[in-house]
Amino acid sequence: MDARATVTPFSTLIRTASHQQHTEAENSTFMSDLLGGRLGVAAYARYTEQLWFVYRALEGAADALRDDPVAGPFIQPELFRTAALERDLAHLRGAGWRAGLTPLPATAAYAARVEECARAWPAGYVAHHYTRYLGDLSGGQIIRDKAERTWGFARKGDGVRFYVFEQIPNPAAFKRGYRELLDRVDADDLEKQRIIEECRRAFDFNGAVFRELGAEFPLSA
Repeated sequence: MDARATVTPFSTLIRTASHQQHTEAENSTFMSDLLGGRLGVAAYARYTEQLWFVYRALEGAADALRDDPVAGPFIQPELFRTAALERDLAHLRGAGWRAGLTPLPATAAYAARVEECARAWPAGYVAHHYTRYLGDLSGGQIIRDKAERTWGFARKGDGVRFYVFEQIPNPAAFKRGYRELLDRVDADDLEKQRIIEECRRAFDFNGAVFRELGAEFPLSA
C-alpha cells in the first residue's frame, strides 16, 4: 500500500483539532440567546461592530500578504467582508455609525493578534483566515436566516449583507477549493501543527468576545 494514501489531509486535521473550541464558541450563552431570538437588535448590532474590527485587521493586511508563499493563495477578494459590514452598520446605526464604534477588550486583543500574525507570521494569519471565512460560509448562514426572521431584515438585504457572498455563487464548491488550498499549504509538519494551535487560539478569541458580549447583554431574570 502507498503510505502517502493514508496521510490525513491538513484540512481534515485542522478541522478536527479545533472542533472542541469551535463547538464551545457556537454554544456560548450570547450566541444561543441571539439565535434563540431572546436578545434585541441592539445586541446583534453590537456583535456586528465587533466583527468590523476583526475583518478590518484581516483585510487590511491582504495587499501586503498577496505575494507571500504561504498566505498569498488565501487572499481572495470575493471573500472580503469589510464593505458589507459597513453597509450593515450604516443600516443598524445610521450614517454616523463610526462615531460610537468601540471594540470590546477581547475584540481589541483578537484584532491585534491577527495584525501581529499578518506582520510577523503569515502561516498564523492563515489560521485566522480559515477560522473566520469558512465559518461565515457555513454557520454564518444560520445567523443570517435568524436575523432576517427575528428583526425583519429584507432577505439578503441591508443588516445581513455581511453573510451574503455575492461573488461566490456556489459556496460548497468554494469551500472544497479552500480546503484544497489548505492541503497544499507551503508548510512542514511542525509549522502545520503551529497553524492548528493558532486556529484553536482564534476560536478562543471568539469565545472571549462572546463572553464579553454576554456580560453586556445579559438576559433579564
